[in-house]
Amino acid sequence: MASLDDVRRRWRTLRRRVLSRRRPLAALCAAVAVLVGLRLGVAPPPPSVPVPVAVRDLPAGSVVARDDVTTAAFAPGTAPAAVAEDPVGRVLAAPVGAGEPVTDVRLVGARLAAAHPDLTVMPVRLPDAGVVDLLRPGDRIDLLAADPGSGGATPLAQDVLVLAVPPVGSSSVEDPAAPPGRLVVLGLGPTAAPDVGAAAVTQFLVVAFAR
Repeated sequence: MASLDDVRRRWRTLRRRVLSRRRPLAALCAAVAVLVGLRLGVAPPPPSVPVPVAVRDLPAGSVVARDDVTTAAFAPGTAPAAVAEDPVGRVLAAPVGAGEPVTDVRLVGARLAAAHPDLTVMPVRLPDAGVVDLLRPGDRIDLLAADPGSGGATPLAQDVLVLAVPPVGSSSVEDPAAPPGRLVVLGLGPTAAPDVGAAAVTQFLVVAFAR
């Protein structure tokens, strides 16, 4: 068992060693204190909402590709309504500028119809694909039903709004086995929609630009 003198001697030795290293120990304690203070002083990142935005200018009628969009962080309350959850593979009903959020009302679908509650949104196959090439979203057209046998034409609908012109070969809107022509998405008056739908499968639809 160690004597009292041995204990005192060991204590003095330990004390001398600690005192000889007091400067490095003080520096270490100061560094730890600074690090703790910095961690406590850094505020957590603010909450954000992921929003799909266009990487480049996207024209109406194009199919959104994966590299056409990226995700931007919006502060809560600043994100636009009806943000598209997954716009990839869908057809644009209106152009979207670079950096602009992609919303459901810019895409062909139910939200597009909801954006025009006074119209019946209907995809219609026009028999002349060359005429469809002339159409752009936002155009106003008149539709006539022509009878190839008699050569007569009957007015069907006036001031029809062109909502979208899907591109040729879009697998989401075109069937390789479909009849000639191209699909367009039109906004029709509710009373004109049944006549246009029937004429689209029985007669030749003719387009005239509304004045």
